[in-house]
Amino acid sequence: MHDRVALSAIPAARIEAGPQGPKPRHAFSRRNIFIYGTLIVVSLYYLLPLYVMVVTSLKGMPEIRLGNIFAPPMEITFEPWAKAWATACTGLNCDGLSRGFWNSVRITVPSVIISIVIASVNGYALANWRFKGADVFFTILIVGAFIPYQVMIYPIVIVLREIGLYGSLSGLVIVHSIFGMPILTLLFRNYFASMPEELFKAARVDGAGFWGIYFRIMLPMSLPIFVVAIILQITGIWNDFLFGVIYTRPESYPMTVQLNNIVNSMQGVKEYNVNMAATILTGLVPLFVYFVSGKLFVRGIAAGAVKG
Repeated sequence: MHDRVALSAIPAARIEAGPQGPKPRHAFSRRNIFIYGTLIVVSLYYLLPLYVMVVTSLKGMPEIRLGNIFAPPMEITFEPWAKAWATACTGLNCDGLSRGFWNSVRITVPSVIISIVIASVNGYALANWRFKGADVFFTILIVGAFIPYQVMIYPIVIVLREIGLYGSLSGLVIVHSIFGMPILTLLFRNYFASMPEELFKAARVDGAGFWGIYFRIMLPMSLPIFVVAIILQITGIWNDFLFGVIYTRPESYPMTVQLNNIVNSMQGVKEYNVNMAATILTGLVPLFVYFVSGKLFVRGIAAGAVKG
């Protein structure tokens, strides 16, 4: 009875017209085939070299000489990884990547901390405290972010030599901190400018000063942009080769320079499995950071790069 009443309430025109609304999309439409096909091709483009590196690093040299680089290892061995880490030779030194790894840690950690701390304070001041000359200072930072590194190499060599830090890890820490500051300041400034201005004004009314607002209000709300800054700095500093080979000496070379020396060593047989293992070991730290904090990175880069 209720069904008849409901049907009688529907206009006859609508019944004759048939179901309303958009038609259901087919799973194999041209649009879906194009999108997923493109994603698959791009994924293969990036994953195939990684696959070759991993399987090659797990093979012995007799198996590699067979020539099939895409075949999985018939007998898995981790000897190339151990050699790449501890005993691979670069000239007179045969300590692998281990020394370069700890040099990179001693370079990266203080460089990341110093540059982010200073850049966050700079961005906070530029966004919320309009001091005299703020626009000029901000313009200089923006210009500095786009100056090619190669232009500054020789002047920095002279400066580090004059202050007695050329060839030391401390000198390289200063270089990375300075070069990372302009772009980080821009990110922090845009992020802090996107925050509700009422929070800042309310804190000023309550008597909070420069550092009180920074530590009690800005920092607790800035985790995403700090994650972005940490990832950018860790990736840039850890993967740096140019500054590492110019501003340090062989005993303090970072991991990337050690990797280059291992791969390009002309002594003995070319051990492709060791080279592949060394390459993967060098990239593990940035990969780990990305996987751990990927979602926060996307949130922070969107909030810190759109508004200005």
